[in-house]
Amino acid sequence: MTSRRILKAAEAIREVVSMTILTEIKDPRVENVTVTFVEVSPDMRIAKVHVSVMGNEAKQSLAMHGLRSSAGFLQAKIAKRIDTRYTPRIQFILDQGVKHSIEVSRMLKELLPTSASEVPEPLDTVAAPDPTHGSDPADG
Repeated sequence: MTSRRILKAAEAIREVVSMTILTEIKDPRVENVTVTFVEVSPDMRIAKVHVSVMGNEAKQSLAMHGLRSSAGFLQAKIAKRIDTRYTPRIQFILDQGVKHSIEVSRMLKELLPTSASEVPEPLDTVAAPDPTHGSDPADG
């Protein structure tokens, strides 16, 4: 069970890192980056920052390299925000979750029909006589 203190620190780190990436980092490699969540170790010495980067693998690699280069700057921002004995060291982890969910959504759109006119009729709906009415039209 993660303590409340660690959860609050993780949330504060997420806020600081995401706002700093958005407003203060001028590195052209760091673009289209979203901080998805942060994991903080129980001793609060390491913070794993999970980021999602839109673009191909080359852009993702460049963005991760740029983030690693700016880790010291980001740690200084975190040190100003949270009051702890040690400032957590930042490790960036590429989060593929968003990319995978977009891919799954695209596949489902290809496989599933989009309108009612494209819905195939079930195979077991062969015209069978209704048991509540007589099967002979002359009985009517």
